[in-house]
Amino acid sequence: MKIAILSRNKNLYSTRRLKEAAEALGHEVDIIDTLLCYMDITSSNPTVRYHGKELPKYDAIIPRIGASITFYGTAVARQFEMMGTFNVNESVAISRSRDKLRSLQLLSRKGVGLPRTGFASKPDKIKDLIKNVGGAPVVIKLLEGTQGIGVVLADTAKAAEAIIEAFMGLKANILVQEFVKEAGGADIRCLVVGGRVVAAMKRQGAEGEFRSNLHRGGSAEVVKLTKAERETAVNAAKIMGLGVCGVDLLQSQNGPMVMEVNSSPGLEGIETATGKDVAKMVIQYIEKSIATTPASSVNKTKGQG
Repeated sequence: MKIAILSRNKNLYSTRRLKEAAEALGHEVDIIDTLLCYMDITSSNPTVRYHGKELPKYDAIIPRIGASITFYGTAVARQFEMMGTFNVNESVAISRSRDKLRSLQLLSRKGVGLPRTGFASKPDKIKDLIKNVGGAPVVIKLLEGTQGIGVVLADTAKAAEAIIEAFMGLKANILVQEFVKEAGGADIRCLVVGGRVVAAMKRQGAEGEFRSNLHRGGSAEVVKLTKAERETAVNAAKIMGLGVCGVDLLQSQNGPMVMEVNSSPGLEGIETATGKDVAKMVIQYIEKSIATTPASSVNKTKGQG
């Protein structure tokens, strides 16, 4: 097969590993800088151009699209879909997962466990917004935040009111969520590929830090999932319509809760922690999907909403 990886940096661990894994399985791989692509949107003959030339026909693309270029990146992915190229994560599914509010609403509709969450533009009763998610402490999140940036823990109602008012003064969209104390500053990252969890790790925040992101000094170790945790992760990926994703879970007294579904999960932390060749599993998923999917149905949208 001929595979294109949409990535802004060919030296990133995940990009390199996917290329190595695909080539080890006998496939031809090109790494394409997403922002350098430009599109010829012609009726019945859509194409993608790159460095002044029309890109060749690819059997599959693997989009590694950063949050800061979601709009343009999904447009490029959509153009490949229009050309009949198999996409590991379709453009609409990426957009769906990147919108935190939309993704939570979709998961809520399907009964997936979630932290109690509030969202408002200009609430006339901020105190009621805080009370409605269980009261302080609460977690306040910027909708556009990534890797723990724009996530604040407010220990008291007064602090929460001040932070919410400050964010609203900046016209920022925010979510207010209950703080799951029993999680102990840890979460579980499940790597879902083709409808099954292929690897999982428990991430623990650094001392004094409630965010467990590895980018923020957190640590990771292998974890054995419960049946409920595995089913929740798989269900969340299915609802988002993502073939490959990271599903972050909190362990609560009410069962597993989905914190986020990531359409471009990093591979370094989970491959290092588990010793599993996740990159190879992604390529094998592509092989199986192309072998079993009729060409006419390659680009049918997965998921809902």
